[in-house]
Amino acid sequence: MDINTAPKEPKTVKEIQNILITQAKPDNEKSPYFEMAKKYKINLSFAPFIRVEPIPSREFRKQKIDIPSFTAIIFNSRNAIDHFFRTCEEMRITVSPEVKYFCITESVALYLQKFILYRKRKVFFADGTNKNLFEVINKYKEQEKFLYPCSHSFDSEITNWLISNNCVYAIPVLYEIISNNVKEVIEKQEYQIICFFTPLGVKSFTENCPHFKQNGTLIGAFGDNTRKAVINAGFQPDIIAPQPKAPSMVSALESYLSGLKKK
Repeated sequence: MDINTAPKEPKTVKEIQNILITQAKPDNEKSPYFEMAKKYKINLSFAPFIRVEPIPSREFRKQKIDIPSFTAIIFNSRNAIDHFFRTCEEMRITVSPEVKYFCITESVALYLQKFILYRKRKVFFADGTNKNLFEVINKYKEQEKFLYPCSHSFDSEITNWLISNNCVYAIPVLYEIISNNVKEVIEKQEYQIICFFTPLGVKSFTENCPHFKQNGTLIGAFGDNTRKAVINAGFQPDIIAPQPKAPSMVSALESYLSGLKKK
């Protein structure tokens, strides 16, 4: 992909030939990504721009956070869920059924089903924005003690809200997110659309391609924080999810493609 001479913004479906999804390729052959690619005759490339490395429980103990003493947990990603319950298992901690879960999106909330009896737990979710997440948490802020499991690169907007609202909270750092070397993938071909799913995925992209100019390349962003990271990197997000009619990135792509001219 020529980082300085990307194509002009597509006007027809036929102008969309290659889409880069900055995540691992789905294992399920019936993934809606593949169905979309077949429908619109588009080539999809998958490449995880980041990798997650767990922080062992022996290292976590140095943070001196007593998980069972907290009554509410804020999750803004599936990674946070995975590593919270991994840490609990390694440390033989039983999470109380009375704990409240506050999740950034419904899809993140539903992911809890891997670890808890979802219908018997107090689970709340937002629309993908921190603003709505704070609205959901607000009425519980005085009576709950909040855990915000995260990586070293945690969302400071969430912690700032907890501080400004005088919440009792702790930030257990349970995993690290590291940029992958994806220069070969990016330079392999010309992409008309590049889709990002995390702020750190955007960071990895700018590290791998510091001289990239958007020049008409469409950028997809999943989640409000990812959208903000795209803008802060100097790019324009064109395809945004989740939205009421596009709860996933693939549905947002489908919506965009169906709106283009069919010529």
